[in-house]
Amino acid sequence: MNKIWLIMKREFLTRVQKRSFLIATILIPLIFPLLMGLMMYFSVEQKRHAEKQEIQYVDESGLFVPDTSVFRFKPFPGTFQQARMLLDADSNVVGTLLHIPKLDVMRPAGITLYGKVNLSPSDIASLEQMLENRIRDVKMEQMKVNQKLLDELKTDVSIEAITVTEGGHEEASDSSILFGMGMACGILMYMFIFIYGAQIMQGVIEEKSSKVVEIIVSSVRPFQLMMGKILGLASVGLLQFLIWIVLITVVSTTLLTYFGVSMPQQQMMEEVGRQYPESAAAQDYAVASFMKVWDQIPLTYVIFNFLFYFLGGYLLYGALFAAVGAAVDSPAEAQQFMFPITIPMLIAYLSLFAFVLEDHDSAISVWLSIIPFTAPITMIGRLGFGVPWWQLLLSQGLLIIGFIFTTWAAGRVYRIGILMHGAKVNYRVLMKWFMMRN
Repeated sequence: MNKIWLIMKREFLTRVQKRSFLIATILIPLIFPLLMGLMMYFSVEQKRHAEKQEIQYVDESGLFVPDTSVFRFKPFPGTFQQARMLLDADSNVVGTLLHIPKLDVMRPAGITLYGKVNLSPSDIASLEQMLENRIRDVKMEQMKVNQKLLDELKTDVSIEAITVTEGGHEEASDSSILFGMGMACGILMYMFIFIYGAQIMQGVIEEKSSKVVEIIVSSVRPFQLMMGKILGLASVGLLQFLIWIVLITVVSTTLLTYFGVSMPQQQMMEEVGRQYPESAAAQDYAVASFMKVWDQIPLTYVIFNFLFYFLGGYLLYGALFAAVGAAVDSPAEAQQFMFPITIPMLIAYLSLFAFVLEDHDSAISVWLSIIPFTAPITMIGRLGFGVPWWQLLLSQGLLIIGFIFTTWAAGRVYRIGILMHGAKVNYRVLMKWFMMRN
């Protein structure tokens, strides 16, 4: 145990004391929030000072009532053919032309937009919504439908979901909140394992040219060496990751407050409140419901298990990445061995969206959350929905066994591969190194 601690300490101090570690740890959390804040600021300023685009229109139906909240509409003083000729003539008289022919409101067709510059998808959608609303109003007038009566017939139904625990205790739940939480944790897990696992491989490749490694290999057992190295590198990655989270959160909040930019969710709620003032009470109810569900989520339970799978998955895959790094001399040679390692992670990542979050109690979701190579991502997706204790304990136990086995197997490859230079390595050679006796 003392040798593992010494190796872990060496790996940690060697990398933390590097200038590149300090630069990456400090600069990256500063760059991303700064770029995000500037982009949001310029976007808001551009929308604030931008002029409404002018659209000239020829309405042969006589039904169009222009809404100037998004565009500046101007009726063309002439026929459609005249407007089309001016548009073709490359003059500045007509830039964007909307043609509304005589149409049947029950089957509206033939509405065309001509322009020298394509409108954005959001502008096209706004124009379509404007026309749809107008045609709907015309239909209602023709059918003599009373809008007030129609509004009174509309009924909103909200189902309150209650989860009944084994002890008969009732808890409020919301699948959308649990879905979002599981998706965010799963994506975070996938990114962390992939990025920092690759860093472990790169670090081992760089170490092959060090004479110190040869001395260490001759004085400790392969399992101890690999365990200490993985734990040391894991602690470096975890430290850097935690620093990033703290700095990005603090800097992002400060910049957004300084620029006077609201978060996207807040902007959306403010926009809805301006467009639909009558829905303020519904918004208050939604916020209260969200807080009620949030208070029922066992955050301590979720955070503890998230950290367990966070570290367990990283250590398990870190051992495999380290074995690959010990077997090759350059990252280019490692590509042939990287693909089999990434397949289980890719399966777990895609399964998270395909069926784990949609049907968290299905047989395939349960099995993927128990198998060690897919459990770190899929079990995180199931945590918020509630997992039977025997499935959770079985998954965690197998993950620990899987980490110990991959570390042992990687150590056997590492003890030979770290001393080999220039050798042509394939799967048969790796198996030979694995089977060699000490």
